[in-house]
Amino acid sequence: MHDLLTWVQSLPTLWIYLVAALIVAGETAVIFGLLVPGEATLLLVGFLTYNGTLRLGPALLAMIVAAVAGDGLAFRAGRRYGPRLRAGLGHRVGPERWGRADAMLARLGGRGVFAARWVAFARTLVPRLAGAAGMPYRRFVLWNLAGVVTWVGGSVLLGHLAGESYDTVSRLLGRATGAALVLLAGLLAVVLAGRWLGRNPDPVRALLSRAGALPPVRWLTARYGVLFFLVAMRVGPAWTLLLNLAAGLLLLFAAGLAIAGLLAVAVRNSGLAALDDAVAGWFAARRTPDAADVTAVVVSVVRGSVLILLVALVAAVLAWRSRPWRTDLLSVVGTAGAFVPLVVLAVVAELTGPHGGGGSAPLPTQNAVVAASFCTLAWLVSRGARWPVAVAAWTTAAAGVLGVGGARLYLGLDTASGSAAAVLLGVLWTVVFMVAWATRDRAVRELEQPVDHAQPSSEGHRSPVEPC
Repeated sequence: MHDLLTWVQSLPTLWIYLVAALIVAGETAVIFGLLVPGEATLLLVGFLTYNGTLRLGPALLAMIVAAVAGDGLAFRAGRRYGPRLRAGLGHRVGPERWGRADAMLARLGGRGVFAARWVAFARTLVPRLAGAAGMPYRRFVLWNLAGVVTWVGGSVLLGHLAGESYDTVSRLLGRATGAALVLLAGLLAVVLAGRWLGRNPDPVRALLSRAGALPPVRWLTARYGVLFFLVAMRVGPAWTLLLNLAAGLLLLFAAGLAIAGLLAVAVRNSGLAALDDAVAGWFAARRTPDAADVTAVVVSVVRGSVLILLVALVAAVLAWRSRPWRTDLLSVVGTAGAFVPLVVLAVVAELTGPHGGGGSAPLPTQNAVVAASFCTLAWLVSRGARWPVAVAAWTTAAAGVLGVGGARLYLGLDTASGSAAAVLLGVLWTVVFMVAWATRDRAVRELEQPVDHAQPSSEGHRSPVEPC
């Protein structure tokens, strides 16, 4: 790396600007970023501004202009060749799925363009997808410019401030990009799992019905179907419901283990652990006996078990005031039994961390349960409430999560990387049920929509509501 830097510094300044700009623009314009992400180039540019080879202001301006130009070319390519893509290989996807993708991009809009700028590979493809989906260029260019300025500026300034630590920062940033991709894949899996749970609020019966289509199960049903029926009658509906809920909780437990394992891998490979000692030292230097005593009292009061009891109380009150709910798993964990997933999460977090806990735990149990409890409370309170109440509930939840997590860092009970992983686990755990509940509510509303029977027979199957 030292020889490479020496060779780059020997080049004419104009050539350095030109080559760096072409790499940054080509990352999206010619899909070069699928092979080599552009963070390394921007970090190198920042390092060259640190040692005086380049000037910081012109370097920032040149990289921003190059990134915007590359994204603009990619957007135009998506707009021009998008219909050809759908008519060619894309016809295998089907018009219904294309329509869903267009609707999703329309809902996310510029926020998706802004966020994609910070993720390798995603920033290479999203401009083309936005152009192909017909997003207005004015909306795209404003959100994309915001993403480019923050991403380019942050990367160049990081390389400039890193100075002689360029090699370390470049390696850690590359690992963080891979971890971000893993987290995005995990978030997509969480959302898909939530949507499946929303469409199948009784997951055990749904899985059993699909298993019933398998040849061995069909043979057993055909041969011993009467025996199974007699056993079911003997068990009775009450015990059947309890067994079904118990099997559903086992599925949730398995899902929790999968999410916790994914987060552990992402955090372990993100480079966050390199900051643990620095963060711990910063808090230790500001710790005083009196403040530590007060903080310890707060942490002991606002802990997972107390918050789980609070969730149980709030859920019981809200369930008593609401309309009757169904006896499937999603209805139970989304109303009076909202505390049950928190208990499952506590067991999962305890199992995924080393025995005995302590500051070295990769997934501190308290932070995970506290984050999930605050998010669950905000979800229960804001569901169906007016937007000021919803904003206040979620703001309080965010403040509670950050406050408890910061207090535990201040006391030295957890590490920064462990706290980040635990909070993500708690938030993603709540997201599963939020997405499931929203999916089920949307499906119920669609079923309850009145059908206009006065329409002609040729339009009898058309929905009275236009798709979003």
